[in-house]
Amino acid sequence: MAIRVTVWNENVHERTDPKIGQVYPAGIHGALAELLGNAGDISVRTATLDMPEHGLNEAVLEDTDVLVWWGHLAHDQVSDEVVDRVQRHVLRGMGLLVLHSGHMSKVFTRLMGTSCTLDWRDNDRERVWCCMPSHPIAEGVPLSFEIAEEEMYCEPFDVPQPDELVFIGWFQGGEVFRSGCCYHRGYGRVFYFQPGHEAFPTYRTHPSVRRILVNAVRWATPARRRGPLECRMVDPAESGAPRI
Repeated sequence: MAIRVTVWNENVHERTDPKIGQVYPAGIHGALAELLGNAGDISVRTATLDMPEHGLNEAVLEDTDVLVWWGHLAHDQVSDEVVDRVQRHVLRGMGLLVLHSGHMSKVFTRLMGTSCTLDWRDNDRERVWCCMPSHPIAEGVPLSFEIAEEEMYCEPFDVPQPDELVFIGWFQGGEVFRSGCCYHRGYGRVFYFQPGHEAFPTYRTHPSVRRILVNAVRWATPARRRGPLECRMVDPAESGAPRI
C-alpha cells in the first residue's frame, strides 16, 4: 500500500513575489508533491493556507500517514483549531516533516514546547554533513554535500535536544546549525530539515536534498495509527493480581 502524504504549504511567497513564482511556478507544494509522487511508493495530495480549514480537516488527516509542512510569512494565520488537530494526529502516530522556515510554525513550536528561534542571514554557501550515516534518512546520501546558495541558519537553535541528529550544516561565514533533527512525540515521528529557502530551486534540483526528503517520508511513516490517547484506569495485566 502506498504511503499517504499530504504536502502543506502556505503558498504566499509564490503568489505575491514574481521572483519566487519563477523559482516555483507550481508552488513549493507542487514541487514537493511532484518529487514525492515520483518515488514509486508514495501517493500525494496538497493543501494550502487559503483552503477551508487550511485543507487539513479531520478526514484529510485521518487519511494521511505523513504530513509535510512548509511555511514562512503566514504562521500567525494558521488557526489554533487546525494546530490542535495536527498535534492530536501526530501524537496518535502520523509522521510530520517540517521544512526550512517551518521551524517557527505553530505546529512545530507546539510539538517542541520551545520558541524554536535561531539566527539567520541571507544567501550563503552551505555544506551539510551527515553525522549518522547508518540512519534510514541518510540512506544513499553522501557523507557531505554542498548547497551553493542557501539562507544561513545558525545556532543557538532553541529546540529540545534531538532524539537523533542526522545532519549538521556548516556555512561559509563560519556558522553551524543542527540541520536534520529527529524527534518522537507520542506515537508519531517528527523530522525537521533546514535546507529549502524559497528563493532557490533546492527542492527541484538538488539530488541529495531530494533523496533526504523521500527517505524522511519513509522513516516517518507509522507502523500503525493509534486511537485517541486517553488516561485510563486498567485492570492488572497479570491474572490473579490483587486489585486496589
